[in-house]
Amino acid sequence: MSACILLLAVALQQPAPSIEVRVAGERGPVARAQVVVDGHTSETDAEGRVTLQVAPGEVHITVIKEGFNPVTVSATAVPGQAQVISVTLERQAALEEHVTVSATRTDKRMEDQPMRVEVLDAEDIEEKQLMTPGDIVMMLNEMGGLRVQATSPSLGAASVRVQGMRGRYTRFLSDGLPLFGADVGGLGLLQIPPSDLGQVEVIKGVASALYGAGALGGVVDLISRRPGKEPAREALVNRTSRGGTDAVLFAGQPLTDGWSSTWLVGGHWQQRNDVDDDGWADIAGYSRAVVRPRIFWSDDSGRSLFATGGAMWEQRDGGTLPSAVLPATGQPYRESLDTTRFDGGLVAQTPFRGNVLTFRMSATRKTERHEFGDVPENDIQDTFFTELALRGTAPRQTWVAGLAFERSTLDPRDEPVFAYAFNVPGAFIQDDIDVKRWLTVSASARVDVHSEFGTFVSPRVSALLRKGAWISRVSAGGGFFAPTALTEETAAAGLSRLTIHSPLKAERGRSASVDVTRTLGPVTLTGTLFHYDVHDPAVVDRATYTLSTLDEPTVNSGFEAVATFRRQPFSATATYAYVHSHEGVGAGRGDIPLTPRHSAGLVGMWENEDRGRIGVEAYFTGRQRLEDNPFRAESEAYVLFGGLIEHRFKRIRVFLNVENLGGVRQTTWDSLVRPSQAIDGRWTVDAWAPLDGRVFNGGVRVSF
Repeated sequence: MSACILLLAVALQQPAPSIEVRVAGERGPVARAQVVVDGHTSETDAEGRVTLQVAPGEVHITVIKEGFNPVTVSATAVPGQAQVISVTLERQAALEEHVTVSATRTDKRMEDQPMRVEVLDAEDIEEKQLMTPGDIVMMLNEMGGLRVQATSPSLGAASVRVQGMRGRYTRFLSDGLPLFGADVGGLGLLQIPPSDLGQVEVIKGVASALYGAGALGGVVDLISRRPGKEPAREALVNRTSRGGTDAVLFAGQPLTDGWSSTWLVGGHWQQRNDVDDDGWADIAGYSRAVVRPRIFWSDDSGRSLFATGGAMWEQRDGGTLPSAVLPATGQPYRESLDTTRFDGGLVAQTPFRGNVLTFRMSATRKTERHEFGDVPENDIQDTFFTELALRGTAPRQTWVAGLAFERSTLDPRDEPVFAYAFNVPGAFIQDDIDVKRWLTVSASARVDVHSEFGTFVSPRVSALLRKGAWISRVSAGGGFFAPTALTEETAAAGLSRLTIHSPLKAERGRSASVDVTRTLGPVTLTGTLFHYDVHDPAVVDRATYTLSTLDEPTVNSGFEAVATFRRQPFSATATYAYVHSHEGVGAGRGDIPLTPRHSAGLVGMWENEDRGRIGVEAYFTGRQRLEDNPFRAESEAYVLFGGLIEHRFKRIRVFLNVENLGGVRQTTWDSLVRPSQAIDGRWTVDAWAPLDGRVFNGGVRVSF
């Protein structure tokens, strides 16, 4: 007995076993690799090393690093002994990298994010590209909870509404950079081709804690397509039955060791179309050219560099056709918009004392020349952004802290009273904590000092709960929006007739959501409850064309349901959304215009990698309240059907797509043209249903 006690005492005096894990790849040590032992996660340093204190006995060590295949090794830990274990990681196929999301700043796998992030992967983007190769409207419109709303029937402008929130509350980013400017509504969505996108990430709910002002509705981050080990070149030519043409060239090329690049060049043309033969162009004509080069560099130590530049030129024309006049005046009316945009951005990342230091910077200049009949409006918008962030880990934690600065200006040459220049420095912090195996909590906060509206604190808290096949997320946050004269209404009617009688107040918003997901084999079911309220909203009164701050808040609440089925070669997605969105209108309350309470969709796809794909879709849009419409106060409900066929001949793909097979058109119910000019100068009512009717498009996509 005494011998046993002596041996036990000696064992207790011996230090705990330690294991040094050395992680390397093809090019040397791998920094920032996650090393998981018994549920605890550590990260390797700049030399690819980490030392772990473990319990005696058999130990299982899993090493995870984005872009590499995970590796699990076993060892026997002996008290008082130190071991060295070397782990070699192999590069992962590019197809498997899409599960990591970056919109939440922690670069975790989507299923590990406490904040709900919805992802459109490369395969889905490719499918939507065949429907509308020239823009991302179709791609976003078919994501659950997102609705692309036409804002200007004369020129075809649109904005994205997240869960019924107005389009100006949606923050658009490209690889985390505001490359499209602070104001992406209007025609911005129609000028972004999807060919060089690898992933789309959507955060719903107030996200000011992550991205400051402009994210009261949510964030859409467009992630660029990364080049692979082999050169990739694709050319696409598309033609529509309404006189539209798209020609796009994408090239991805590895350069020297660690360096690669991509190029996107596109030309897009559309003829003006008078679908209902009333002399007014239901489809605006345009000519557009887009060029976007990107440079990528990385090494196995965790350092990386991403640089992007872009240029876009567009001429767009609407209004009456050359030989037509307005019945009310007997005169022609032409509306046109010429747009030029240049942008550039940089993202650099490097290990720093066991953490990751990230630097972002971008600048954008957009010039517009707008003509409303004989009224010219010319303006220049500039956006400059920079951010420095540090990301690190501790036991069961991933944290991010940083400083940011954003400057946005508007110089309306013909209406200088609406000019602004906003400077907004800010600081933010975020901490994701793995409390238990089944519970992860994320808390974030941001402080912004707005040069015009003062100081704002934006918090957000999210939680991820897991039990078997059940996953649930709870999220709540607050933020702010700096109102300007740029709204959905002024994008359509211009600024010349707009009046603002008193200074606008900063809009303050809050949101909360709860969602539950259940997986049953190939079927995944998700239900989401959500609620928003925006205090001091800036709203345009269409009867007087006055922009003012309302005393009553705007409130959005509703429910989303998504069901997906995936079993090769078939997939199907069904969606339903109920949105009750209302605001103060004078002494009463009313639904926000152009926001259907009920909407649903069903998409089915058969796909064979060697042969092609066949897809069908159907979308229901419920009734919507209309504003300043002389024909009706509420829209009709309607259903749209579509289909896609693609056949592959090795490197050549031939496709045919049809949208709105039933030929639903708003002008079958009422005229688009008003009997008299509105107070804001518009000659058209709002677009609440398709204007183009049935549209076929087809083309060829070639890889070489």
